Amino acid sequence: METAFAANPIVAFRPFSLSSDTKFARFARGVQSAWPHIVNAALPNLCALCGNLSHDTLCAACDQAYWNESRLRCVVCAVPLSGLRWASHARYHCADCIAVPPPFDATFALADYRAPLDTLAVGLKFRARLALAREFGLRLARVAQDAWHSPLERPDVIAPVPLAGQRLVERGYNQAWEIAKPLARALNLPGHATLVQRVIHTAPQSRLDLDARRLNVGRAFKVAAQAQGIRGMHVGIVDDVMTTGATLEALARTLKAAGARRVTNFVALRTPKN
Repeated sequence: METAFAANPIVAFRPFSLSSDTKFARFARGVQSAWPHIVNAALPNLCALCGNLSHDTLCAACDQAYWNESRLRCVVCAVPLSGLRWASHARYHCADCIAVPPPFDATFALADYRAPLDTLAVGLKFRARLALAREFGLRLARVAQDAWHSPLERPDVIAPVPLAGQRLVERGYNQAWEIAKPLARALNLPGHATLVQRVIHTAPQSRLDLDARRLNVGRAFKVAAQAQGIRGMHVGIVDDVMTTGATLEALARTLKAAGARRVTNFVALRTPKN
């Protein structure tokens, strides 16, 4: 199976032409590879939420206030369950997933889609704040690793919810793939940018109710020709926000029709109600 990882951008400079077998050449190469990390440590960013100086994407205060959420969630669709707090290794299902199980098997979510965290999703999706994608990806990796009980729960490949070609050209990037890349690297799994393709340019889901959303994306996807070997595989699908789950349901149906054994969703933020 093809994998598609974009290389991390690094600051490239070659101040001297040096023989590769000299000690100074080896030192220069080491400095070159470490330079982005040195710059990042020396020049802090602004916190993505409050705007205060921070060496991380979010400052310690915002991280403590907004990300350390221990909501009890349905293990299948990640919808919050009542007001109870998370219990260690507990596995609960919401009433909807018990009554009519969705085609996907599990979902991991970092937090509810609510203020001020919703501004992070908006910043990534519409303002090209790609550093937020790495933040989402690394946090999702930690959440998943803490929850998995056996190696069988680890996906075989990570793939993004695809964008239609027109929307990808307009935006210039797929925010789901930007999250999927650091997630896959952190989990030491292959990432496949085009495992599933969107073959129908659908209307924005935000304008539709649940039934209309399902009809809108019901036949929007297909498994890429070069990825037909997914039979028996566990596929991880990544998106920035999960609302009704209609898009992820359509993707899971498409993948399982192609032979996938299991589908797990990784979403940064989850709306509190379907």
